[in-house]
Amino acid sequence: MLYKQFRDKKISWLGMGNMRLPKVGEKGPIDEVKAREIIEYAYDHGVNYFDTAYRYHSGQSETFVSSVLRQYPRDTWYLATKMPGHMMQYRDGRIEGIGYLANETIASPEQIFEDQLKRCGVDYFDFYLLHNVCETAWDFYTNEELGVVEYLLGRKKAGCIRHFGFSAHGRPETIEKFLLWIESRFPEGCFEIAQIQLNYLDWILQDAKTKYEVLTKHGLPVVAMEPCRGGKLASFDEKTNALFRAARPNDSIASWAFRYLKALANVQVTLSGMSSLEQLKDNLQVFSDPASLTEEENEVLQKVIASLADLIPCTGCRYCSDECPQNLDIPKLISIYNEAKNGDDGVWGLLNFTLNAMKEDELPSSCSGCGNCKKVCPQGIDVPDLMQKLALAIDNSKRKS
Repeated sequence: MLYKQFRDKKISWLGMGNMRLPKVGEKGPIDEVKAREIIEYAYDHGVNYFDTAYRYHSGQSETFVSSVLRQYPRDTWYLATKMPGHMMQYRDGRIEGIGYLANETIASPEQIFEDQLKRCGVDYFDFYLLHNVCETAWDFYTNEELGVVEYLLGRKKAGCIRHFGFSAHGRPETIEKFLLWIESRFPEGCFEIAQIQLNYLDWILQDAKTKYEVLTKHGLPVVAMEPCRGGKLASFDEKTNALFRAARPNDSIASWAFRYLKALANVQVTLSGMSSLEQLKDNLQVFSDPASLTEEENEVLQKVIASLADLIPCTGCRYCSDECPQNLDIPKLISIYNEAKNGDDGVWGLLNFTLNAMKEDELPSSCSGCGNCKKVCPQGIDVPDLMQKLALAIDNSKRKS
């Protein structure tokens, strides 16, 4: 196992995500026998970073993962979990749960944090993150009366958190805005690490490239989640698989996704939600070799990406927005269109974090169809047609949910 230095710690380059542990049946509880075998095998073969969250596996993940890890010396493994602020709202002095927390009574962030310590049977968390800093979570995490960040910094000062950070599915401009807000209020320092969805396809689709660059600029090491996009980058159609196998016949398709991330110097740890020993063993082999992709292999990967992603070629020049009588942020809406068009059934779950925070007059349905944007677009993009298609897709998504 390869390791990277993080302050006074050596962290395994491969981390174990615990959102997709094996289950009893399709929707059942954690299969504790199989899951224990995976976690123990990972630890025995050098993995020391274990990531979980408050409601992974309906709240079972934190309890189970920590119960397995506690058989080992406490200073030989690092536990990361998260404050679920993206599923809470603060109104009139009260916290209301939304989404998967809608039916829970939540008195305060302190209640959740102390509950997590008890669940995990630990005195401190090695890494504690704000869960999913995004557009709809902005108000909760930045509310000065509630003081979520101040409270958690207090827990860090008390020794209950060793390293503080955040995860994010927000757009790059939201992450940048949040970091500037943090730095203006905590000039002495606050976050030490950040977790984003990062893989060779989302480098383009979700503009993970810019997110990575923003975090690097602010001096935050990156934890890469969804390196295989929930398994979507582990196998393709036969023609695409053949491209990979011709270049590296003895390697799995999934290994390309992990080796791609090895070339990004600011990636501290790559999380993999391994649900079988076979996946774990394959990943351990990849992270026992420092090699990333060769120049020739990168060319193969670019061919694959081109075949997977059918993108509208917006360059973000903003000539269109300058001519829009509705003042729409057209490049942002086109990026949402690209993500929706090239995503799977679950893509709207992430896009809705952005869309639900937008005002009615910021949505594509506000497009008047005047065509001013189309006249000035250097790429010749039929923007009014795209806005109509995106508005229809958003309406369809809302009806399904």
